[in-house]
Amino acid sequence: MARATPLPPDERRAAIIAATTPLLRERGREVSTREIAEAAGIAEGTIFRVFASKEELIDAVLDDAFDPSASYQALLDIDPALPLQTRVANAVAILQQRMNRVFGLVYALGFRQPPDAEQRRRPPRPDRALETGMLAAVLAPDAARLKLDPERAASMLGAFVLALSHPMLRGACLDEAGPDPLEIAELFLHGVAAPAAGAPRADTLPTDLLSSPSLRDPSFPHAEGC
Repeated sequence: MARATPLPPDERRAAIIAATTPLLRERGREVSTREIAEAAGIAEGTIFRVFASKEELIDAVLDDAFDPSASYQALLDIDPALPLQTRVANAVAILQQRMNRVFGLVYALGFRQPPDAEQRRRPPRPDRALETGMLAAVLAPDAARLKLDPERAASMLGAFVLALSHPMLRGACLDEAGPDPLEIAELFLHGVAAPAAGAPRADTLPTDLLSSPSLRDPSFPHAEGC
């Protein structure tokens, strides 16, 4: 193999991680360093000048996948001059891309949840408040058109994307495509039902729902940290 073009260490590391990511999704831990080297266009020994072992490289790929900084920057880069539905669809696509990358790797590597902190260094995790603020900024130029304030609408948008895009939550196979970003944006902004002429708006919850133990009883189990 021809000698690889010299790159600064950070760029070489990033290039190896980028070449390894799709191979891990396809082959899991069975992928060989020779296959990784061929995909990256480098000699196999170059991998071990950057990473001490294949496991360290896999850890680096996971860290990169879990790191939300690229997604945050992409959200910041959404043009506020675009139409509202286009901006929302762009935001949905960014969230879906990160989610698909993370879950694709997690499943391919045999995890059902992110690796335990005792087994490996905990990767950066999304800051939900920061992410909600960025989604709110996407919605803010059209705040006057929204029924909710942008922060609350953004929080709901994040949950909406997760529910419709996570394969386990929508009862689908990992490789089965979910709703595309434009469809999710349409559903989020306009719902599934056309408003009937003169139809009253439901401003309150039904009495039987308000009396539900799950809403009143503090001993009812809730998600940790909520």
